[in-house]
Formats: sequence, C-alpha cells, structure tokens
Amino acid sequence: MSANKPGDPTTLNRLYGRSQGKPLRKGQAELVERLLPQIAVPAEGPVTAERLFGHDRPLHFEIGFGGGEHLAYRADLLPDHGFIGAEPFVNGVAQALVHVRDGALGNVRLHLGDALEVLRRVPDGALTMLYLLHPDPWPKARHAKRRMMNDGPVEMFAAKLKPGGELRFGTDHPVYLRHALSVMRRHTDSFEWQVEGRQSWEKRPGGWCETRYEAKAREVYGHEVWYFRFRRR
Repeated sequence: MSANKPGDPTTLNRLYGRSQGKPLRKGQAELVERLLPQIAVPAEGPVTAERLFGHDRPLHFEIGFGGGEHLAYRADLLPDHGFIGAEPFVNGVAQALVHVRDGALGNVRLHLGDALEVLRRVPDGALTMLYLLHPDPWPKARHAKRRMMNDGPVEMFAAKLKPGGELRFGTDHPVYLRHALSVMRRHTDSFEWQVEGRQSWEKRPGGWCETRYEAKAREVYGHEVWYFRFRRR
C-alpha cells in the first residue's frame, strides 16, 4: 500500500513498527508460553465481561499498554472491575505478565496483537474506560494516518464506551498533541473534554500512574507531558 493513500488504523488493517525487541529472558518466555494462554482474550467471538470474567462488571480497555505498569496499577486499584489490554510488542506483553503474576491480578486479560481487532468484538456501549497512553506519534505527515487518534478509531471508541464512560489520552509529543486535539474537535457530539484550565492537561489526574514512557520522556528527553480526559456524551 502506498504511504500516500488515505486511511487510518481502522482501514489500513496492518500493524506498523516492531513486534519484538531483544530476546526474552527465560522467565519471560515461560510466562508467554504458560500464563498468557490462560488469560488471553479469546481469538474469536464477542469480548464481554461475562465471557472473560464469568459475570458482568465494569470493563476497561487499554490500547498499547507498553510494559503493563498502568494496566496493572488500575487493575490492582479496582479489583472488582475487568481489564483488557492489547499490545503488539511481545517484550511488553512479557513485562505485563510479570505484573499479573506478581500482583495475582485475576481481573486482567491480555491480547498480543492488534488492539482494534479485539475492540471491534466488544459490544457497543460495554466499556467504562478506554486508555490510550503515549501511543506512537508517527510524527511525519505522510504517516499521520497510522496514528491511533484519527477519525475512524475515535468513532469506534465512542461506539464502545457507555454514556458517561471515559477516554483517557496522554502524550509527550507536540505534533501528536495538536493532531489529536484537532481530531477530537470533530467529535464533540460524542465526547466532552473534561477541562478546567491548564492544570487539567498539565497535571496527571488522580488514579493515573506514571508509566515508564512518561518518565523517560521527562528524564531523558526533557519533554512536557499532557493528559486528557474525554467523557462519552
């Protein structure tokens, strides 16, 4: 597919970037082999709280969870809620599995692969929270269609969130920041920005832990970090 053809992640139907970095350590490889199949999202069929956890409960979804520290933090904070995380990078999934094992987190289900493939199978109006934290910014203009903050994905987010549900978005990249806000302005019928001045986007909200990507952005690159909360109308 030409890089200049129109589209977004819902129409491109492919993943970009790496799927694996350095070789997994023995313990990580064993977790991927043994624990992941036990808590993996089913490969087919509807993705519901009842199917994943045995009964209805508030359902959260994190797109691209990195090393899983935010997912694990939220799952530990809200043990009566169910958490789904999708990540295409096997090294990140292995790290998340360590969090699940060490925290005895029985309310987490993981998917190694495309988040949108799983999200499509979530019934409309089923999600309480949806998280998109420090996604790949794809800063070059010709790669903008690869960004998860685009019209197609945002329309899907709106469909899957229940009224009053929340989309949380964080980034340290100014190009992505401007792009994401431009996209969200086109979806004000679906989302209301929860904002009360600069502190709303400059200060991390309660219940939102720092991720390693956020820490690296500040400490290594000296980037600012911005936080956004959008309520489903």
